[in-house]
Amino acid sequence: MDAAFTEEQHEIRRTLRELLLKRCGPDGVKAAVRTPPGYDQELWRELAGRLGLPGLALPAAYGGVGCGPTELALACEETGRAVLPSPLIATAALAAPLILALGSTRQREELLPALATGELTGTLVVPGGQLATALALTGPNDGDWAGGGRAGGIQARPADDGWRLYGEAGQVLAGHTAEVLVVAAHAGGFTRSRTLLFLVRAAATTAGGRRDGGPGVPGLLRTRQTALDETRAQARLELREVPAELLGEGDGAQAAVTAALAATGVVAAAALAAEAVGAADAALTRTVAYVKEREQFGRPIGSFQAVQHRLADLYVRLQAARSAAYYAAWSAGGTGSGGAGPDGAAEPGAAALALAQALETLRTVASEAVQLHGGIGFTWEHEAQLYFKRAACDELLLGPVHRLRARAAEEAGLFAGAGGGPGRGGAAAGGAAAVRAPEAVDV
Repeated sequence: MDAAFTEEQHEIRRTLRELLLKRCGPDGVKAAVRTPPGYDQELWRELAGRLGLPGLALPAAYGGVGCGPTELALACEETGRAVLPSPLIATAALAAPLILALGSTRQREELLPALATGELTGTLVVPGGQLATALALTGPNDGDWAGGGRAGGIQARPADDGWRLYGEAGQVLAGHTAEVLVVAAHAGGFTRSRTLLFLVRAAATTAGGRRDGGPGVPGLLRTRQTALDETRAQARLELREVPAELLGEGDGAQAAVTAALAATGVVAAAALAAEAVGAADAALTRTVAYVKEREQFGRPIGSFQAVQHRLADLYVRLQAARSAAYYAAWSAGGTGSGGAGPDGAAEPGAAALALAQALETLRTVASEAVQLHGGIGFTWEHEAQLYFKRAACDELLLGPVHRLRARAAEEAGLFAGAGGGPGRGGAAAGGAAAVRAPEAVDV
C-alpha cells in the first residue's frame, strides 16, 4: 500500500477546507439545519458545481470527476470536520453507486450526470431502519430485511405501466428533499420472494436529468423527522401505490442486487468513517485550543498533566481511526470505478472495522470535548454539542459498533476458518499503520 497522497488529492482537501472554513462555521451550520431542506442549498450548489463533490467517484463518461472512493473519503473527512449538513453521503455514497452498478444505459445517462453536478440529489430508501443490514455492514443482506410480507416493509407489485410500491420507511437520509429515490422493496409474493431496487423520481425530469417543475409523485408522502443530530437530516416516507421503475433491465436478479448493495456498503462505510474522523479531529483541535486558553489556579488547564494525558490518549485513538479509514477507502477502490484495491477487491471486513473504530473514536473524543470544556461544553450554544450528537446518531443509524466488528470478523473468517484465514482480519489495522500521522498535539 502506498500511503502517500497525490498532489491532486491534497488539492481536493485544501480547496474544500478553505471553502468550508469561510462558508460553514458553527453558526452557519446551526442556521442551515433550521431551513426546510436542512442544509444550505446555495453552498451545496457551489460544492457541486465548482468542486464536483457529488461526482468525485463517478466516471467521466457520466459527468463525474473520474476519481474513486479514496477521493470521496478525503472530501468526506473535510465535510465531517465542518459537520456540514448536506445530501453528499445520500447522493454520492448511496444512490449514485447503485444506479451506476445496476442501472440500464438509459437510467445511467438520464440520472448520473445530474447527480454528479448536484442538479439532482438522491438517496437509498430502506424500510424498518435496516440501512446497515441492507448494506451488509452488520450482517448478511440476503434476508427479508425489505419487508418479506410483514407490516412495516415496502411491497412491490407489477402494473401495466411498470411497478407500484406500497409501504413506509423511516430514517431515510435526506429523504425529504431527494429527487431520485432508490427504493428497496419486496417483490414476488411468497413463491418468488426477493428484494429488488426501484427508482422513484420524486421530481419530474427531462431526458437530460434536469428538473422541469412537474408535479410531485402521486401517493408519495415525505415528512422530515425530528432527529437528535439535525445536521444529518432524516425523513419518513409513506408510499401508497407509488409508480416506480425497476432499477436495471429484465426481471431483476436477487444476487446482483445483494452484491451491489454490499459493494455500495463498502464505499459508504469508508466515506462515513472518514467523515467521523474529520469530526473527531475538529473536536480535538477545538479542545486543545480551549485548554491552552482556559486558566485555573493561575495557569492554563492544558499545563496539567492529567489533561495532557487525556488529550494524548485521544490523539492516539484519532490517528488509529484515520489510518483505518484511509485503508478502507483505498481497499474500496477495488470495488469502485476509480481505484484498485488488493487483488481487485475490497479487503474483507476492512470497511466495517474502520467504521466501527471511527464511530467509537468520535464518540470518545466528543464526550471528552464536552467534559474538558467544562460548564460551557454542556450549553446549546457551544459547538461541542454538534460533534456529540453526530457521534450518537451515526452509531444508532449504522451500528452498533459491536455488530460492525462482529461482521468484520465474520467476513475475514476469523472464527470459521474460511474467508482468508485468521490473519486477514487485522489487515485494516496493520496495513493502515503505514499512514504517516500529522503533527502531534502540543499543549
